[in-house]
Formats: sequence, structure tokens, C-alpha cells
Amino acid sequence: MSKVITKSIKMPDGAEITIETGKLAKQADGSVVVRMGATMLLATVVSSKDAKEDVDFLPLSVDYQEKFAGAGKIPGGFLKREGRLSDHEVLICRLVDRALRPLFPSDYHADTQVMISMISHDENVMPDALAALAASAALSVSDIPFNGPISEVRVVRHEGSFKVNPSKAITEESDLEIIVAADKDNIMMVEGEMNEVSEADMLEAMKVAHDAIKIQCAAQLELAEEAGTTEKRTYEHEKKDDALFEKMNSELYDKLYASVSKATADKYVRSSDVRAIKDEWMEALPEDHEYDGFLMNQFFKKIHKKAARDFVLNDSKRLDGRQFNEIRNIACEVDYLPSAHGSALFTRGETQSLTSCTLGTKLDEQMIDGATMSGYNKFILHYNFPGFSTGEVRPNRGPGRREVGHGNLAMRALKKVLPPEDTNPYTMRIVSDILESNGSSSMATVCAGSLALMDTGINISGPVSGIAMGMISDAETGKYAILSDILGDEDHLGDMDFKVTGTAKGITACQMDIKVDGLSYEVLEQALNQAKEGRLHILGVMNEALAAPREDYKAHVPRTERFKIDKDQIGAVIGPGGKVIQEIQKETGATVNIEEVDDKGVVTVFAVNKDAMLAAVGRIKTIVAVPDVGEIYEGKVKSIMPFGAFIEFMPGKDGLLHISEIKWERLEKMDGVLEVGEEISVKLIGIDKKTGKFRLSRKVLLPKPENKSEQK
Repeated sequence: MSKVITKSIKMPDGAEITIETGKLAKQADGSVVVRMGATMLLATVVSSKDAKEDVDFLPLSVDYQEKFAGAGKIPGGFLKREGRLSDHEVLICRLVDRALRPLFPSDYHADTQVMISMISHDENVMPDALAALAASAALSVSDIPFNGPISEVRVVRHEGSFKVNPSKAITEESDLEIIVAADKDNIMMVEGEMNEVSEADMLEAMKVAHDAIKIQCAAQLELAEEAGTTEKRTYEHEKKDDALFEKMNSELYDKLYASVSKATADKYVRSSDVRAIKDEWMEALPEDHEYDGFLMNQFFKKIHKKAARDFVLNDSKRLDGRQFNEIRNIACEVDYLPSAHGSALFTRGETQSLTSCTLGTKLDEQMIDGATMSGYNKFILHYNFPGFSTGEVRPNRGPGRREVGHGNLAMRALKKVLPPEDTNPYTMRIVSDILESNGSSSMATVCAGSLALMDTGINISGPVSGIAMGMISDAETGKYAILSDILGDEDHLGDMDFKVTGTAKGITACQMDIKVDGLSYEVLEQALNQAKEGRLHILGVMNEALAAPREDYKAHVPRTERFKIDKDQIGAVIGPGGKVIQEIQKETGATVNIEEVDDKGVVTVFAVNKDAMLAAVGRIKTIVAVPDVGEIYEGKVKSIMPFGAFIEFMPGKDGLLHISEIKWERLEKMDGVLEVGEEISVKLIGIDKKTGKFRLSRKVLLPKPENKSEQK
């Protein structure tokens, strides 16, 4: 039996996190159980001893899954077992992957798999903030080469103060929420959403997160020391040919530098020029050369990357000729799709998003059925990235993890400006189809989504724009360049991808990945301020197309209205066996939904057009209307009795028209006076305080004979 080692971490707020190794999953290269409260995560890592032939990247897969049993639940569906990962789980996989990947040695190419399972759930402890800690700890107690440890924490601002890894309830009430990943020295990843906060608030939250992460990293180092796993395996995955590299570098660097110096905006022209240089050099080689083809490709990419980065830092220009803070040309068009409820076409440089917004009823809400969360979602955003957007042939296999992640970022950016649910009962679905892509397609989705919402007529609090910031740096010289609105090439060649979205008032969402060490807070502050400058510029262009939500929905947009009624009136609207509500829906064509919320009935009426909606709303409001003494009503005779008649003067409300109140003349009997179904005007003259019965009069509406006394 192996030794069980447990390390306890005391957080500044008094919370305790424990890491245990040596008890579960001992055949994995590394395994730990991380626990906080009753939430427990099992993390394992396995890496092949050898790399596959001619692989120049790290084949890393990260899987996170929440076990329903850990939350005391049985999965829904026919199979009743955990299946493919949910979007929620995929997003956590991405959080962990993006934090771990930069920390593996650049020459380590063995297949590596990290698996994290939530095996117990505490509703007061959110497991996603512990997933990266568990993965890093599993790597730390293994012999897999890893330049960690790292960890992630969630930081929120609740009632003016920052809190680390709070409960879900506190998180939902906060005006800022970010998850930060870092090692003991540097921040590497940030993702979150906020209520239009300032750049300074963002930086302060990141500093709070890093202080907590340093504590968790120190505990992992101690755990690895006690486990005796500080020594890592040796490996040699890359082929070497220093002579070939020197030959290629001396013969190709200047040509590639000259090529990138042309600073052409068209990415296909740039790639064609680079390809021509490579082809020319390859064709000049003797036919009997023995150079390795894989190595030549790798060395060429390496030389091209250095030439491009040197050009940016030395010449203070970008690959497409722009200044560092310059935004590409933008074109915006709204109402592009005539049959959609709302649509927008947003083009920035060679990136283009065609986005639609569709409105639906409560019946269209997305049902969420997970181990740690369940309920309904009424704001949905889907991001699609087809192969043709980059000129590639690629089968359509449904959304991948990248599509899920980009869509989630755009959704978080836009949901902060949506109207309160009680003023907007619509279910909203935004779909962004990327038609062209050369960087920042997720930010194009934010811009197009904001325009589509306003084109639909949704009363958002303000338009939202997004921008992707990049950086190219040289650790030896200390030079660096912050780049606004990065190209795809700049993302690939650069050291940072920092996406920031927001309104004119402040930031609503962000996502940052850093690929280098030692990025100071001063550089981050510069990136945030430059992002604000670009964000406001983009908002200005968007406002020229549509500056505010349309005053009314389009003619073909379904209409909806929501209002409250007294709890005791719900039955009257529904009717016996649903008779009344079914009749309203059948006659008007509207859909009516009633929920009991906080001792009130919340009525939502949804119709295909305005007339149908008004008709249904009118019927319901008539049913629940409170009769007013002194008012005159058009009623219908429901039944005749010897002492008078019962008149339905409002839907579902009958009153007694006594025989003495029918005419000024005295009536001895009811024969031949009124007929069932006859429509007459009556006045409500009283309501019995004890029984609530209504007293009606018809004679007060008739001319009074001169010899009759005044009728009160």
C-alpha cells in the first residue's frame, strides 16, 4: 500500500482546502483528491512515455465531468447515465486546458490526458474554481515534465468587497466575477463577466486572485516534496539538426523579413508570398539531399515567426500595415435578413459575422439538467465557425469546444445589458454565423449580437462592442508591442490574446490567455486602456448603423405582454378543467401561460401579432377586473327566477337584477319581461359586504316617470 499524503490549505478568509494523494487511482501517473466543504474532485493524469513520429505540438486532452451521484441525482434521458459532456463541463475543460498548456515544456510532445471528476458536490462550493488546482496537483505528484504548479480561483465583488471562491448565491449577487489562473509569479489566464466596471476594478480583482493562488501553489510544492516527485522523467521528442537550421536561417531570414515588411492587408497575399519563398528554397536543393522534410517545415515556421515578430518590434508596424492601436475598417448593417426578428451583418477587416436574433415564449426556454445545476435559460447564444470562413474544407460535425467557448464569451458580454426579466418575458436566441475569419471572430459576434438585439427591439441598456488585444514581446531586449484588434496571424505569432467587451460605461466580459512569463500589471493596465480606446471607437461606428433599440418590434415579430393578477384570480382565468384559458387561446390564437410567483399570478401572453395579443390580454383583464360600484356594464341574461334575473355583467361575474330594479313600473311576475341570452345594460348599485354578491339595476338607466321618487 502506498503512503497517503494530505496537505491542507488555509485561505485568507478561513476556508480550508485539502489535497490528498496516494489513496485513489494509484495506477495513473499522478492522482489527487481535492476537497473543499463537501465538494470533492478526483484528478488524474497519464502521459505516454514516447511521442508519436513527427509531432511538433503537445497532444493534451483535458476532460472534466460531474458525476450525478455526487450531487444525489439520477441523470435524465432514456439511458440514465452520464453521456457526452455538457456545455457547462466543456467550458470548465477549457478553463483548465488554457491554464495548463503553456506550462508544459515546448519540446514535450507525448500524448497527455488530464481527467477531472466531481465525485461529491456541496451546493455552497462551486467545483469549477477547484478544477485547475486538482489538475495541477495531479501533475505535481507525477513524473510528467511540467513547469508548474498553477491554480485557479474565482474572485467576485460583493457589496463592495472582493471575495475568493464564494458560494453560488454570493456569486449571483455580485457585480464582478472572474476566474484567474496563475503560477506563483505570473498570471496566465483570466475569464469573467461584470456589470460595466472600470479597468482599475479589473486589475484589482486580478491582484486579489493572484494572492490566493500563491498560497495554493506553495502547498502543491510541499505536497510534491513529501511525495518525492520533484524529479521528472527524461525525454527527447524532437529531432535535431543544428546545421540545417543554421543554413535555413542564414538563407531565408532576410527574405522572410522583407516579405513581412510589405505589410499587406490581404492574408492570402501574405501567405502566398511566404509559401513562394519556401517553395523557391526547396526547389533549389539538390535532388539527392538528405534533409528531413519534417524538420525543414518546422525550421521554416520558426524562422518565419521570428522574422515577423522582429519586424513588429523593430519597425513599429504590423503585418497588415496598421499602427499598433489602429482598428481595421468596419462595416455595419442591420435588418439584413427580412424574415428574421432581428439581424445584423458586422464586418471588420477580413472577419465577418452574420447574426440573427429570434424571440420566443417561455415554452422555448432551454432546460438545464446537470449534476450541479438545473433550471431554465431564456437567453441563448450560439456561435458557428464553418470551414469556408477560412477557405478550408472541413466536415460539419457540430460545435466543438472552441465554438462553445466563443459563444459563451459573447453570451456573457451581452447578457449584462439585457432588460430585467419582469420587463422582457421573451426567450431570446442569438445565432452568429462566421462567414469570414481573420482574428477576433468572437468579438465580431459581440458587436453583431448587440446590433441584432437592438434591431429586434429588445430594450438593452446600451450597445456592446468587443475587441481582441495582442502582444509581441522580446524578453532579451525588453521591447514589447500591444496590438489592438489582432489578426489571426498576430494571435498565432503573439504572446497574448486578451478579449475585452463592454459598453461606453465599462467592461461587461473578458477573456485573456498569456503565453509568456513575467507580464507585469503595468503592461496589463496598458492593454486594458488601449482596449477601452478601441472599444469606444468600434461603438462609434456601430452607432452610425443603429444607436439605440427600435421603438417597436417589426410587424412579423411575435408579441408578448406580462402582467400580474391576484392569486385568487388564477382559477377564474384558467376555468374549470382549463376551459376558460383554452377558449381564449383558441379564439385569439395567442399562447397564455400563468405561473404563481410570490403569492401573485404572473400571466404571460404570447401571440403571432399585435392584434391577437391585445385580444387575449383584453379577455384576461376583463375576467380579473374588479367590478366598480356605479359603473354601467353590458350584460347578458343567464337565468330567470321568480324574483328577478341573474345577469353576467363581466366574464365570470353574475349579479342579481331584482324584479324591482328592472323597470320603474311595478312588476308582479317575470313572465315575458326578459329572455335568457338577451343583452341589456345594467348598473352595479351595490356589493354585499358579507357575501360579496352583486346588486344590479336596469331601471336607473331608463327615463324616470315624473311621479316617481328619486332612485338612489
